[in-house]
Amino acid sequence: MPTAPSPSQNRLLAALPTVDFERLAGHLELVALPLGDMLYEPGGQLQYAYFPTTAIVSLHYVMESGASAESAGVGNEGVVGISLFMGGNTTPSSAVVQSMGHAYRLGRHLLKQEFERAGPLQRLLLRYTQALMTEMAQTAACNRHHSVEQQLCRWLLLTLDRLPSQELVMTHELVASMLGVRRESVSEVAGQLQRAGFIRYRRGHIAVLDRCGLASRACECYTVVRTELDRLLSDVRCSQESVRVGEQAPRVNPG
Repeated sequence: MPTAPSPSQNRLLAALPTVDFERLAGHLELVALPLGDMLYEPGGQLQYAYFPTTAIVSLHYVMESGASAESAGVGNEGVVGISLFMGGNTTPSSAVVQSMGHAYRLGRHLLKQEFERAGPLQRLLLRYTQALMTEMAQTAACNRHHSVEQQLCRWLLLTLDRLPSQELVMTHELVASMLGVRRESVSEVAGQLQRAGFIRYRRGHIAVLDRCGLASRACECYTVVRTELDRLLSDVRCSQESVRVGEQAPRVNPG
């Protein structure tokens, strides 16, 4: 049976002490995030922070030519909209839903107000921001120095870490857009991984059959990002281990 939506499915919200969570609970809105939905565009004023539960959001930098590449992904380990509490309010990047699902959103004024309390939420958000910066820096280095195969394996592994299943709804064209490479390059590498028995690709679905095989073809960038995230959020409880009794039911917005 599908798990009922809960803020505890997001690791940051799950880690909040009960008193801090209850201050926010009545303001959290459950929203559906369809594939390809644009949460914010370059230079736009952010109105909400999004705490994904089952969705994955891709952060992109877009060139004047329209070309783009992913700088990082955000899943149930984090939050979309760090500029709201870091003081920037706007960002030159965009945020696009990479894998459909749900998130809880919180208005920017409420997030800033809670952040300025200098309590548990502030500490969690700052540590998560450091982890996100690590992923961005590592992605930039990976895109410059590693092969398309290594980049694709890194990206698949990080995506799997944010999903409950071993299957992604994703076309080669979308993957190429994420990595900032040609679609033909992704198709060639995906074919090699499929022949090796690591993945199975069909009609826009990528199923991972051998995660260890993918890890053997990935560069060190996956391990660096994964290790830093685990280190910084080591005391953040997983959603399966943190179900609050009497948790308030947040407002629901179908998106």
